[in-house]
Amino acid sequence: MDTNSQNIQPVPPFSEKNDETPDMGGGLPIIEYWAKQTLSPEGPKLWQTLLHKSACLSCSWGTGGQKGGFTNEDGEKLQRCMKSVEAISAEIKPAISTNYFQQHNIAELQQLTSREADRLGRLSFPMILRAGSSHYDRISWQEVYEIAEAAFRKTPERVASYSSGRSSNEAAFLLQLMMRAIGSNNLADCSDLCHAPSTTGLNEMFATRTSVVSLENLKQADCVVLAGANSAYNHPRFMNELIKICDKGGKIIVINPVMEIGLVKFGSPAFPVKSLIPGSKIASLYLQPIPGSDTALFVGIQKSVIEQGLLDETYLQAHTEGWEAAVQHARETDWETITTTCGVSQAEIEAAAKIIGNSKRVVFGWAMGITQQKNGVDNVFSIANTALMTGNLGKIGAGLMPVRGHSNVQGFGSMGVTVNLKKEIQHTLEQLLGCPLSGVKGYETRSLIEAADAGKVDTLICLGGNLYGANPDSNQAKRALGKIETIIYLATKPNLGHFSGLAHHNTIVLPVLNRFENPYKTTVESGNNFVRFNDEGETHLKDADLIPEVHFLTELAARIHGTYPVDWRQLQDTKYVRQLIAKTIPGFEKMATIDETNEEFTISGRIFTEPKFPTDSGKAKMFVTPLPVLKLPEIKDFGASESVRGLVVALMTGRSYSQHNTVVYKIDDKYRGMPHRNCILMNRADAESAGMKEHQRVTVQGNVGKMENVEVIYGAVREGAALMFYPEVNVIFHPEIEKRSGTPAYKRVPAFVYAEA
Repeated sequence: MDTNSQNIQPVPPFSEKNDETPDMGGGLPIIEYWAKQTLSPEGPKLWQTLLHKSACLSCSWGTGGQKGGFTNEDGEKLQRCMKSVEAISAEIKPAISTNYFQQHNIAELQQLTSREADRLGRLSFPMILRAGSSHYDRISWQEVYEIAEAAFRKTPERVASYSSGRSSNEAAFLLQLMMRAIGSNNLADCSDLCHAPSTTGLNEMFATRTSVVSLENLKQADCVVLAGANSAYNHPRFMNELIKICDKGGKIIVINPVMEIGLVKFGSPAFPVKSLIPGSKIASLYLQPIPGSDTALFVGIQKSVIEQGLLDETYLQAHTEGWEAAVQHARETDWETITTTCGVSQAEIEAAAKIIGNSKRVVFGWAMGITQQKNGVDNVFSIANTALMTGNLGKIGAGLMPVRGHSNVQGFGSMGVTVNLKKEIQHTLEQLLGCPLSGVKGYETRSLIEAADAGKVDTLICLGGNLYGANPDSNQAKRALGKIETIIYLATKPNLGHFSGLAHHNTIVLPVLNRFENPYKTTVESGNNFVRFNDEGETHLKDADLIPEVHFLTELAARIHGTYPVDWRQLQDTKYVRQLIAKTIPGFEKMATIDETNEEFTISGRIFTEPKFPTDSGKAKMFVTPLPVLKLPEIKDFGASESVRGLVVALMTGRSYSQHNTVVYKIDDKYRGMPHRNCILMNRADAESAGMKEHQRVTVQGNVGKMENVEVIYGAVREGAALMFYPEVNVIFHPEIEKRSGTPAYKRVPAFVYAEA
């Protein structure tokens, strides 16, 4: 390999595509999709919603707010993507007919796929599944509140919540305040399943928990390292920033065991002449490590930085603690151990180190390929160590940027929906409550499932999300939720959890208004710490019995708490909620005047433009990151007979091209050439070594279950690894857990793939 070349390896070693995979991501199919949606019967409503001054419903890179539906925080236009249209299209569907649930029993509803459940339409009336009943029945709001109030008067340690990033900051703040006022810290959140290692790692090193890079700063970068993320699928607007960095001569290093075609070349509608049809080259260097080996890869990059004389020791001495041990660890780890562990050659690693070390401003971004590992926190440490060793923290155009998923998932953490509350927020909440918070450690998402399975949870409220569908070991999740006495789901549309995540006694599903329908203003937070302000709206659903989620939370809290510690019913006006947020959540002081100014803002204290960190010493803390010992089970460990021919792979679970979290919009994945959901993407050499052929049907077995009739699809995935779709594949495995953060290792699932004799 020519390590002096500017574009050393834009296409990775394991790059064999199948015939169905396009030559680039994005491009004309996006325009065709927009045109089709525009000309559909729902087109006028779709465009009305797109132009509404509210934040995108999809990922945390979405646009919207007071600048307009297509405008980002920097004032740039044409910043809306296909995923946004998919999300809106699902929300503007008609209401589910009033007799649908009378005509279909729960056993029938459990047979629906995620896509089929979503396509039923909007929920429009409250309903309940009572113990012993086979059907959901309509329920009055009066009975809803009576059941909910009784459920929330259980022992505080036996009351829990779960939430997603669908809702507003105001709803999130009210949820955690209501829970903490009853003495419960059981505030599980969908982020526990994805970016909790980012939060944990960044907090230990820098005393911050979010991205330290603003959109404005990202634009100044001349190199981006993107690890374990597939932004071409999941954060398409981010691709516009990568294209602009490439256009000015910057470098993009992509790290992913799968060659995602959109990260090699992407056609963006935001640049119709120079990018849409010809496509823009993205990756300057594309590395494909063994799943779970990222720490080894980054230690290798650090070692090469040292050997090439690119270590910024002056920076380390001035601005970090513990750097000597981290540098020594990288220097002394031998190359054979590094390359054997990560599966990336020394020449490739040296090429990455050279690009990073010679770039003036490097942003390191990552997503769940990094965090959903048994050593996810070490992965984050190793990325941050690399940034510090090259002086790429605390200056404009450089830093660390976890690439978040759901549109307001970061806002929920900021509002205190977490089991690991910041000390500053704990102090202000205790002042508000007039008493210390409970000292009992709360349940995060995985420990909530384990506690429920052990019979330790009586009441659960779910503010959005799909707790059943998002969890690994689907049978355990179903069993655990079935031991909870009362579950209350607040949702806009049905999902698999409403049909399979059923309580022991009462399962209540409450229809709520979505972000662009609320009769009051709300706020959300982007993944780069920007607070957007959403205008009021109205729903297209006529004669529907819906409720704003803030109204439900405040009414329930008023029935439970009276006027302690606040007048809850007054907080049905979200302006007063924002006053409380401004007083209790550090960095949100501007929330106090946002109703008067309409001024959206970047949260103070989070963007590092100089190397001064909010730690006790003002310096970043570096940690030695041990290389993982990666060993897959043998075939015999799956209980297979010697006559069965197959192979064991490191299986990654992932979303398809047209999917948002557990919601599936299309059954195929055109980017990977996977025609339906029951496929496994494999390396040709792996499959043929086990006597398998493309399109053959096989069984994929994990440690608690198996999926049959799975179609083998050849694709650009490295040897020893494979990919299947989440949430369907959750049924086969009980995961290893990242113990410091509680996050499951979805991205390295040992699986036995075989064909029946």
